Amino acid sequence: MSETVVTFERFNQQLKAKNNPHLFDLTALPPLSLYVHIPWCVRKCPYCDFNSHEIRDSVPERDYLNALFADLEQELPHIWGRKVISVFIGGGTPSVLSPEIINELITGLRSRLAIIPQAEITLEANPGTVDNARFKGYLEAGINRLSLGIQSFNDDFLQSLGRIHGREEAIKAIEMVTLSGFKNFNIDLMFGLPAQTEKQALDDLKIALAYQPPHLSWYQLTIEPNTLFHRRPPPLLPEDDDLWTIQTIGQSYLKESGYLHYEVSAYAKPNQRCRHNVNYWQFGDYIGIGAGAHGKISNAQLGRIIRYSKQRHPQRYLATASTAQVRVDERELTHKEVCLEFMLNALRLHDGFTKSQFMAYTGVAFDKVEPALGEAMAKEWLERIGDHYFPSETGRLFLNDLLALFL
Repeated sequence: MSETVVTFERFNQQLKAKNNPHLFDLTALPPLSLYVHIPWCVRKCPYCDFNSHEIRDSVPERDYLNALFADLEQELPHIWGRKVISVFIGGGTPSVLSPEIINELITGLRSRLAIIPQAEITLEANPGTVDNARFKGYLEAGINRLSLGIQSFNDDFLQSLGRIHGREEAIKAIEMVTLSGFKNFNIDLMFGLPAQTEKQALDDLKIALAYQPPHLSWYQLTIEPNTLFHRRPPPLLPEDDDLWTIQTIGQSYLKESGYLHYEVSAYAKPNQRCRHNVNYWQFGDYIGIGAGAHGKISNAQLGRIIRYSKQRHPQRYLATASTAQVRVDERELTHKEVCLEFMLNALRLHDGFTKSQFMAYTGVAFDKVEPALGEAMAKEWLERIGDHYFPSETGRLFLNDLLALFL
């Protein structure tokens, strides 16, 4: 094909993309990740709005593993030739699965996907479902990053959150992670718990940081719809002023301890950001497999960006995993939706985004967002250095107002 023909086809594609809100001028594809959802947990926490289901008898590990592979094989035609930079096994409680099943899962994923050799492969773990042998088994299976759902080291708070572990199990889990050979791990902590004081919130941070986790997720307890806490809110939740004080004191302590605050609720030591989550926040692509998993896939050839989710209930998922019915809520994004989604994610990052990133990942002309960006800079919620845009300190404080400009 001559260069003239290629240029004409490219011009024609750009023209179509400009005039069609469902077509995008994608000059390149964003990085690709894989999310695997494990829907079971020992007990449903009252604050949790994730797709998780309490284990009644036993987990059908083998059936679910086969369903995951059948699900993945239906996704393969959409991502032929693309490399996977990260894998995240979330839930639910993925650590209810045996190391043997996790080993078969990782082996099966590598045989079907072009997972890069240095890929970050994360498994979420609950301190109430693990022991030293289990951690070692996960490491040998190919998991190279663990995310521990600690939430607090205070037994009273853990009980009020409905967690199945206590302070001792939480501390033992962190110790076992380091002893079993994991170099990369995250600790999940909450603040703003019922009747929690500033000192108690800071005590949780001090205990966590004593183990020098490479990464920390520290976020406020929020009351989400479709949760037990939404139906029966816990008493004595801290007031907004108290939450603000806890947050500012905690952030100062984390900064003094050498942790970079790189996203709204994510903190990391140098070069230890969660690559999987950063790909989400930078509007990267990801395959979603498992009950209730979500995915986003860009197609440069067709100029389309698709979002979808999978059957939520485990039994329904198991019954449809090998059929087209496993995908539900599949839809093409419009230019307006893509602009909003990009900003909703990218502006959570303190580093923000560049003009070239926006155009490459969205396939939308930059003039679509320039008016809102200009208004954000006029309000001093956004700063710009060259073609690099990032939220100001004030913008981070009024993030919802900043994001509303792109609605």
